Amino acid sequence: MCGRYASIKAPTDLADEFRAVDATDGAAEPDYNVAPTKSIVTVVQRHPRDADGTPDPDVTERTLRLVKWGLVPSWAKDPKAGARMINARSETAAEKPAFKRAMHARRCLIPADGWYEWQRGPDHKQPYYTRYADGSSLAMAGIWEFWKPKEDPENAYPDGLVTASVLTTSAVGDLAQVHDRMPLLLPPAAWDAWLDPDTRADDQSVTAWLAPPSDELVGALELRPVSPLVNSVRNNGPELLAPFEDVPEPLQLDLLAGPNPA
Repeated sequence: MCGRYASIKAPTDLADEFRAVDATDGAAEPDYNVAPTKSIVTVVQRHPRDADGTPDPDVTERTLRLVKWGLVPSWAKDPKAGARMINARSETAAEKPAFKRAMHARRCLIPADGWYEWQRGPDHKQPYYTRYADGSSLAMAGIWEFWKPKEDPENAYPDGLVTASVLTTSAVGDLAQVHDRMPLLLPPAAWDAWLDPDTRADDQSVTAWLAPPSDELVGALELRPVSPLVNSVRNNGPELLAPFEDVPEPLQLDLLAGPNPA
């Protein structure tokens, strides 16, 4: 699963990296400990609409948008449901009632500098941080949804609520020693098909990417133990990413090895 990650780069830099227009209005700030229900940066691609709300079928626009982490299905009675839907399994998302509409028509990318996962030991949980060794952004596959209550007498949601989930897949290599799931990471070659609002999730151009990462992608990753400070969402700063030496049972790191390398 993916329950915490770091999102540090400025939106202007992300816009360049993902070939998108920044529509966050400067509201996105560096966050070293992104947690569920926070506002997160996503990359979406939609047909622009005219003044009457009619989409232009011949044009799409790719933008950076702020949404809430934890998908609220359009049919949900209460937005609190989103707190339980921060992740969706890539293998079944297109079939699950909560995710299938978004999977077919509202896919997104969720940029991250790296993500945290916890290895469970006999008497401890050790956090690990995974990132691209060259510092480029991870593109976590995601889906997003729009929710608006049928009745809103207090006008709490005048513009509705936009939320998202991170898709996960089976972990590979040393990543599997930490947790059996990981975010579904998409290389740049997948971005156009993944973001295309007119391509359904059962199209081969999309299903081809619904698999654990390739050896090439995994080989570009760096995995390291970090301080238990990240356990608390109240902690938020660059010190959370620093390598941590005091690990009771450190992994023998070889990302392209099997789940339990010798």
